[in-house]
Amino acid sequence: MEALQTKSHKMRIKDQFCISAFWFAMNLIWGALLLVIIPSQMKLIAPEHPAETLGLLLGMGAIPGFVIPLLTGPLSDRCMSKLGRRRPYMIVGVAINLLGLAMVWIGGRTLNLWLYFIGYFVTQIGNNLAGGAYNGIIPDIVPKKQRGSASGWMAAMSQAGTIVGVLSAMLLVNAGQTGLSFLVIGASLVIFLMVTVIGAKETPRAESPGKLELIKFIRSLWIDPRKHPNFAWVWITRFLVVMGLWSVQEYMQFYLTDMAGVAEANKELYTGYVLLVVLACASVTGMLGGTISDKIGRRPVVYVANTVIALACFAFIFSSSLTYTFIIAVVFGLGYGAYYSVDWALGCDVLPNKDEAGKDMAVWHIAFVLPQSLVLPVAGFLLGSFGHTMTQTPAGQVAHYTRNGYFALFMMAAFFLLLGAVLLRNVKGVR
Repeated sequence: MEALQTKSHKMRIKDQFCISAFWFAMNLIWGALLLVIIPSQMKLIAPEHPAETLGLLLGMGAIPGFVIPLLTGPLSDRCMSKLGRRRPYMIVGVAINLLGLAMVWIGGRTLNLWLYFIGYFVTQIGNNLAGGAYNGIIPDIVPKKQRGSASGWMAAMSQAGTIVGVLSAMLLVNAGQTGLSFLVIGASLVIFLMVTVIGAKETPRAESPGKLELIKFIRSLWIDPRKHPNFAWVWITRFLVVMGLWSVQEYMQFYLTDMAGVAEANKELYTGYVLLVVLACASVTGMLGGTISDKIGRRPVVYVANTVIALACFAFIFSSSLTYTFIIAVVFGLGYGAYYSVDWALGCDVLPNKDEAGKDMAVWHIAFVLPQSLVLPVAGFLLGSFGHTMTQTPAGQVAHYTRNGYFALFMMAAFFLLLGAVLLRNVKGVR
């Protein structure tokens, strides 16, 4: 495919698709693992405390997500490879990711919690090595006037990947074919990496940036909020929104069995159904939101989106049936897609230094990953702190958490989401 060489180049549909293709695979893996496979396997590996164990696993496993990109971003800024600055790191990262996935699969098959933890950690290292470099591609290649539509493409491909990940995992895991689900994940990473690597060619760096000075490099990671207040406020608001979303989304499988009356034998299927409703609605607003934000500005879209998601979180508390849950899932999905359609564009708009987009986007990415490490263990223990009961199933005993626990969980999520919307008012000079 034709190379995308300058920021003045007009992005065509195939250009946008190639740039965003790898987002499909990057989200398929997490749609399958985080939303279906890992919560399901935690009930087998740690049946007495699945929520608490899940929170620790995902929280500790997220640590590479705010360390690796800080290194990969600026190092890829300086990369002199003929493949470009970002793609060499993406290729190596996927190879490590595949190794970690194999370890997670073996750990789940043998009910070995330690191997499961280690494999998940390796998976995160590889994923963030690739993602830390990939984050810089949009600001590298896409003209500013098209970043809203590019962010919309990214949101749509991300949602599509998550949908396929959830759909494939829910069907395969429920059918007892978890190993095949891991194979689907690995194949998608390789295939869509190739689409982006071949189709979105970068212009190699022409001049050497010189030797990297470690002390200077570490200091450069600090982006002074006094000099760049817009970047600081957008970072804070994204941090809060992600805190809210991660507070609840990983516990949806538990929520359905404990609050909506779903049988343990069908938990993967109905989790998939609810999440597919959320993601299908999110895909609609994901494509529309980015384009709309190019015309009316990013902030109005975020105000509306965050309010809608917060109200949906509050409504989930009162669920007593699957029908009610599906209706609220529609509302949640519409808000969720609208937020993520402009999230990336807003981040690109306030970058402090366009020539160091990889480094700055790595700092930006921390606002997505750090909340996982902080809020997931808290959410798991918050849910468990209100008590649970054990019931016997054909697969063994499983824990069920209380309505009060879910009330606390969803109220915490709504608070973070609304605070994120309110604080966005501090961003000046950006629509």
